[in-house]
Amino acid sequence: MTEYEIEDRPESWPVLDGKVLAEGGITTYREDLVRMVDGTEARRQYTTHHGAVAVVVLDDAGRMLTLRQYRHPVRRLLWELPAGLLDKPGEHPLEAAKRELYEEAHLQAAEWRVLVDYFNSSGTADEATRVFVARGVAAADGEPFAREGEEAGIVTQWVPVSDMAARVLDGRVGTSSIVASVPALQLALTRPGGWDSLRPADAPWPARPY
Repeated sequence: MTEYEIEDRPESWPVLDGKVLAEGGITTYREDLVRMVDGTEARRQYTTHHGAVAVVVLDDAGRMLTLRQYRHPVRRLLWELPAGLLDKPGEHPLEAAKRELYEEAHLQAAEWRVLVDYFNSSGTADEATRVFVARGVAAADGEPFAREGEEAGIVTQWVPVSDMAARVLDGRVGTSSIVASVPALQLALTRPGGWDSLRPADAPWPARPY
């Protein structure tokens, strides 16, 4: 049996034709005609997206910061991480994460690492998310950010990481960034090296090079 290296790698099959089906403020919906590995041709519809960052913020008691926010597509009040789009040209993902932490929670952090990178829904979108983990938290300088729209209704709560893991397993919390991050964080903090075993905050991100 062939042994394969278990690591995602870049690949691009021939695109024979493509067109934009619809455009929005955040996303574009495309259709491409792609040559498959067996020589056949197939049309694939997908969404292009700026990408996003999120932050697991830890306090000295081992709790993580969570935000509750309304998400219209799923008609839910969801518990989420501080997060936002990579929609400012030239902005480093770490700076975007710091900005979102300030805007959504009026906090700053002294130490940052990369926790996980993932594709949100690779069969239907090219959206990619990088989740940072931050500690050494303090109130941010200056005035709180004036939130609007959905963000005007944000509420915050600190939750023990183990409690959040239980809520994920029970199906009570289903936001992708939390589902991906909580078990990764638990593993990272218990393996040899702990915090120092995590990638630095400026680690390469092939899905969104900078």
